[in-house]
Formats: sequence, C-alpha cells, structure tokens
Amino acid sequence: MSSSGILPRSDGATIAYQRLAGRGPGVVFLGGFRSEMTGTKASFLDEYCRRREHAYVRFDYFGHGASSGDFGVGTIGRWSEDAIAVLDALTEGRQILIGSSMGGWIMLLAALARIDRIYALVGIAAAPDFTEDLVWPRLDAAQRKELWETGAVTLPSQYDPIGYTHRLSLFEDGRRHLVTRAEIPLTCPVRLLHGMLDDAVPWQTSLRLAERLRSRDVVVILVKEGDHRLSSDADLTRLAATLDELLGP
Repeated sequence: MSSSGILPRSDGATIAYQRLAGRGPGVVFLGGFRSEMTGTKASFLDEYCRRREHAYVRFDYFGHGASSGDFGVGTIGRWSEDAIAVLDALTEGRQILIGSSMGGWIMLLAALARIDRIYALVGIAAAPDFTEDLVWPRLDAAQRKELWETGAVTLPSQYDPIGYTHRLSLFEDGRRHLVTRAEIPLTCPVRLLHGMLDDAVPWQTSLRLAERLRSRDVVVILVKEGDHRLSSDADLTRLAATLDELLGP
C-alpha cells in the first residue's frame, strides 16, 4: 500500500513525501542537489521495493519539488534536518539509506544522527563535502569576489541552461557539516557506486570516503562507462543487485 503526504516541520515548512508500506529493513532515498522524488532512480526504487515488499520512502527536501521553501536559502544543515525528520516520523525500525550525489552527504549526516536506526548505506556518486572540495576550488577570483560582495554566484551546469546559483550561506553552512576530515564513526555495511565518466563528482571521491569510514564492510563499485546520474538500465540493474546482496533472500 502506498500513500502520498505532507510532513509539517516545526517552523511551518512542509516536506512532500511518498511512502510505501512493507517489511523491514525499509529503504529511504535521498536525492541530489535540485533533484526531485519523481526522478528515475527514486521511481525505480519504488518499483523495486514494491516487488520485494519492503517499506520505502522518498521525499523532496526544503525548496525542492513539491515541498515548501525557497531553494536558494536551503543549506546542507537544513536538508539533513529534513532527512532526519523523515526518518523519525515516516519510518520504523532499521533503514537502508540510499544517497545520490549530494544525497550521499545527507545520507552520512542522517546516519550519524541516528546510528541505531541504520541497517546499511548505499552511495550513488556520493558527494560528501562537495561545497568545500568540489565547488569552491573551481571558483576563480572574480567569482569569489562576486560571492563575497553579493552573497551569491551563478555557475554553469549541464543540467540547467540558466545555471545553478550558489549562495554564500551554502558554503558557510557546508563548512559546519564536513564529514571527511576525520574518521566517520559508522560501522554498518556501505556500498559506493560511482561512474568513472562522472564529470560532476570525481570517482576518487568514493575511494576517499571508503577510507574515512570506520566500517570494515565497505565495497566500492566503479563503473567504467558510468556517468554522474548512473540511471541507465544497466545502472539500475546494478543498483538492484547491490540491494539484493544487502537484503538477502
């Protein structure tokens, strides 16, 4: 049985979600920067969990999709709080968190906040600390000057013809939530899928993340012809096989 709903936050904001009832461990999908819960991977996971009769939740962060809020003022901290609120209010028992791109960072923050609720983690082109390690170094002197003086800078993106606007607050908040500067005290199974043709998040990011995790059960799967989205039929089949391995018969 599936349902759509709205989860109210204490500040009046609302999180739109879709939930599928089923057995545990449940699965929660955490999308990427400006992604929505109607995307290819999120929809595929709904079909997968429906077939295997596992509980499943997908949702839109603050300022994304059908949720309330201005995307431009969203931050890593805010979006991780959304994920934790979803875990607390919409799931029961232990969960597999699946984080795509930025969702891989949110996945780690949520897992650290609710360690006892986590069954396993699956990163898809996971991008922890991306504001500091990937976006900030790419800014030239003029762009950094614009960011400091106006509070925002718009960068070109192959996913949006008008580009992505990044506010200074996103970088400042990101620095308060860095996770790869020291050991990450998570001991659950972790699977990290990454395309070697990814032009947004280098595949070496998943190797560095694997090194930082305390868990001894970490597997990195590199897809030589894979891109950033990893949403082709072959990629989705690989994702299903990864979940099959974690969930068992």
